[in-house]
Amino acid sequence: MPTRICCVAPNIFGFTGGIQIYTRNLLEQFKTILPDAQYTTLLKYDRPSDVLNSSAPIPGIRFCCFGQWPRQLQTILMTLTLLWLAFRYRDMLFIVTHANYAKALCIAKRMFNIRYWIVAHGLEVWDVKPGLLQTALRQADRIAAVSQYTRQRLMQEQSIPGDRIHILTNTFDAERFQIAPKPLHLLEKHSLNPRQKVILTVCRLGGESPLYKGYEHIIRILPQLREHFSDIQYVLVGKGSDLKRIQQLVNTLDLQANVILPGFVPDEILPDYYNLCDVFAMPSTGEGFGIVYLEALSCGKPVLAGNQDGAVDPLLNGELGCLINPHDREEILMALLNILQGHYPNNRVYQPEYLREQAIAHFSINQFQTQLIHLLQHQGVTTDTYIVL
Repeated sequence: MPTRICCVAPNIFGFTGGIQIYTRNLLEQFKTILPDAQYTTLLKYDRPSDVLNSSAPIPGIRFCCFGQWPRQLQTILMTLTLLWLAFRYRDMLFIVTHANYAKALCIAKRMFNIRYWIVAHGLEVWDVKPGLLQTALRQADRIAAVSQYTRQRLMQEQSIPGDRIHILTNTFDAERFQIAPKPLHLLEKHSLNPRQKVILTVCRLGGESPLYKGYEHIIRILPQLREHFSDIQYVLVGKGSDLKRIQQLVNTLDLQANVILPGFVPDEILPDYYNLCDVFAMPSTGEGFGIVYLEALSCGKPVLAGNQDGAVDPLLNGELGCLINPHDREEILMALLNILQGHYPNNRVYQPEYLREQAIAHFSINQFQTQLIHLLQHQGVTTDTYIVL
C-alpha cells in the first residue's frame, strides 16, 4: 500500500473550474479511503495565501504552492520539486490531474522507477502528437479517464491498452443542487417574470475557439427563437477573455433585451441560476465530460448537449437529455424549440425527479469513491478496511 501520495494540479483554491473541482474531490476521497497515507499536493498557480484563506480547506494534506513566483519560475521550481520527491521517495505514488504535468514524471520514471497516474479529461489528451506528452501517456502506470469518450479516444489514438485506462468520472454535490422554483431574488434582479422562457449556459468564456462551448451558436439563433418566444432570455454565466467579444456580438445582433451576462457567479448562488432556467444548453465540441450537465440534471432541468465529445457520458447517451450535432445551428434551434414547446420526444427530460435520481445514481460522490477504490485495488492497494460510503 502506498504510504505516500503526491497529487500535482494547476490549482484548487484560487480558481474554480472543472479540473479544480475534480482535484478537490479526488483528494477528499483519497483521504477517506486511505486515511493513514501521507499526502503532498503541488499547485502550480495557487499561492500560499490562497490555501490559508480558503473557506473550504482540505485538512491533513501538505500543499506546496508556486503561484507566488514569476510565471517563468513556476514550471522550473515545480519540476525540480517533483524530481526531488521522486528521488527522495521511490515508493511515492504520483497523480497528475492535468496531463501536461506528467512530462516531468515521465523523466522521473526513467531515472527513479517511480509510479504515476494521469487523470485524462478531454482536449489536453486528444490528438496528441509524437513527443514527450505522448510518451508520458503511454508510460503511465494508470490513466483515469473522466468519460468513456476520452477512454476510447486514448485507446484508438495512442494505442494504450484498455486495462490501463480506468473510468473515474466527474461527480457533483447533490446536496447543493436541488430542485426548486425559479428564485424570486433572481427574477427581481434581472426583471423577469416566472413565465418567461430562460435558456442557461454556465462555462468559462475563455480563449479556446469561440464555438468550443457552443454559446455563440445559441446567441446567433436567438432571433429565430424570439419569433416563437418574444421575451425569451439567454443567461450566459461565466467570465473570461471572450466576454467583451460576446458583448459586442449581442449589440450587433440587437439582442440586449434577450441576453443576460451575469459574469462570475459565487458558488452559493449558482444553484439558483440553474433553477431559474427552463433548459440548460451547452452544445460543446471539446468537453471532456462537463460537471455543469450533472448540476443541471440534479436541479431537474432539461439538458441539451453536443454528441461529439464527452458530454454524451453525463447524458447517458441521450437517455437523460438531448444530444445534437454541435456544429449544426439549425439542429440546435429545432431541438431548443421542441424542448421549450414541450414537444421533445424523450418525455423524461420533463421529469425533474427522474433526472435528479439518475444523475445521483450514476455520478454521486459514492459512485466516484467506488470507482477510485476499484482503481486502487487494480493497482494492488488494499482498501477494504477503509471503505466509507
